[in-house]
Amino acid sequence: MRAAPALHAFTGYGIELEYMIVDRQTLAVMPLADRLLRAAAGESASDVGRGQFGWSNEIVLHLVELKNVRPDPALEPLAAGFQAEINQINRLLHPLGARLMPTGMHPWMDPAAETRLWPYENAPIYQAYDRIFGCHKHGQANLQSMHVNLPFANDDEFARLHAAVRLLLPILPAIAASSPIADGQPSGYLDTRMEAYRTAVRRVPSVIGQVIPDTLSSRAEYQAQVLAPMYRDIAPLDPEGVLRHEWLNARGAIPRFDRNAIEIRVIDVQECPQADLAIAAAATAVIRALYDGKLSSLAVQQAIVTDALAKILHACIRDADQAVIDDAGYLRLLGFADRQCQAGELWQHLVEMTALGDAGPWCEPLRVIREHGPLARRILRAAGRDVTKARLHAVYEDVCDCLETGRLFVD
Repeated sequence: MRAAPALHAFTGYGIELEYMIVDRQTLAVMPLADRLLRAAAGESASDVGRGQFGWSNEIVLHLVELKNVRPDPALEPLAAGFQAEINQINRLLHPLGARLMPTGMHPWMDPAAETRLWPYENAPIYQAYDRIFGCHKHGQANLQSMHVNLPFANDDEFARLHAAVRLLLPILPAIAASSPIADGQPSGYLDTRMEAYRTAVRRVPSVIGQVIPDTLSSRAEYQAQVLAPMYRDIAPLDPEGVLRHEWLNARGAIPRFDRNAIEIRVIDVQECPQADLAIAAAATAVIRALYDGKLSSLAVQQAIVTDALAKILHACIRDADQAVIDDAGYLRLLGFADRQCQAGELWQHLVEMTALGDAGPWCEPLRVIREHGPLARRILRAAGRDVTKARLHAVYEDVCDCLETGRLFVD
């Protein structure tokens, strides 16, 4: 059979959302993904197809992933579709005393004690990954993200798309951070998931680099400069080549040449799909403006050094919308005239430029983020100054209710 032709840039969108399964009463993680998928499929399964959408396992048993199984030409209809899938999962989990919890991290999970790896299909992959990198920790067992997949049809589209995505990655946590709590206390980072993630595979540094990828312009260049060194470096630890696949690449955006798409990985899961898809829409609108050369040329986008982008990323991981960006050259690439601003101000400029906040399905979630901050900041305000387990439970129960009812969380 002939493979389907590759999609051109911005003609399709793939979204993946990860959620924790937790006890309905205590909100403790529950390793029930296998039972959930079995209930949906009628037999043991690691994937369940449901028409436009699919559910699948992840590396740990308390996590389930939802995705649209084929690229969709528009993001707008996906929010309601994902919400319907979440509602169905919660109906299946209810007899098990469980429900789904959103946000980028569980606020008090102890991954050293509570992690259970998926023991069925693909278990050797997870076991090898655990043996080399150690999965019983934050950044491996306790993280939930939204992946946004954007297609490219050839090397020219790849170069332009990769440059645009690379430029936007550092400021995505400024609007998407939703993980301010770890081990039952504020961590000091608005995006604790990304702070843990960026050091989770440091045993083999070439697997993640600086999270921000270097500039590369073709598949051959990427394979030679990123994939080949990564495979070489892990070979002594993985002599059977179990992990020798492009998905081992842990950078914040990775090319999936097996499906001709770039997968963006630095976005925390939000309180409901409407918020997730609003962030995806904002990100892709800015990426398209960069791709089309409306804000800066490809040459200048590719010329900015990775160190400068990594510095901005670290600031946004820590302070989200209040991170100070004082790299005037970077701001010019995004069409911002001032020499310094907070990341939230930059996003306000970008949303106004794309007109996403004027009307339509993304207007309200983007307004909430603009006026109240990213979900992480709203959670911190709701938790109060003296954070207690009881208060955290009440806050995250409300966040779970937001997911179940499809409403925005406003503290």
